Amino acid sequence: MTTRQAILKREINEMTEDEPWDVFHRDYLRRFTRYQMTDDFYRKKYGMDFERFEEKNIVEKQGYTFEVESDAQEWELAIDGIRK
Repeated sequence: MTTRQAILKREINEMTEDEPWDVFHRDYLRRFTRYQMTDDFYRKKYGMDFERFEEKNIVEKQGYTFEVESDAQEWELAIDGIRK
């Protein structure tokens, strides 16, 4: 067992019954907030929501550039995270 594993095991064993749920809840809120911020950023950048972005086929219209394809993938990931 590595030192890191031993430390983690000790910390888990010292947790109260409610602490794992608190950790889960904080992580969920952090990720949800990040997804919302990403959605807000791309809504402002492209002047539309993700559904409209796809309907208008913006990736194709902008020539499949790395930037727009990367934006589309990151935005879609954020939308999926919000929906779940």
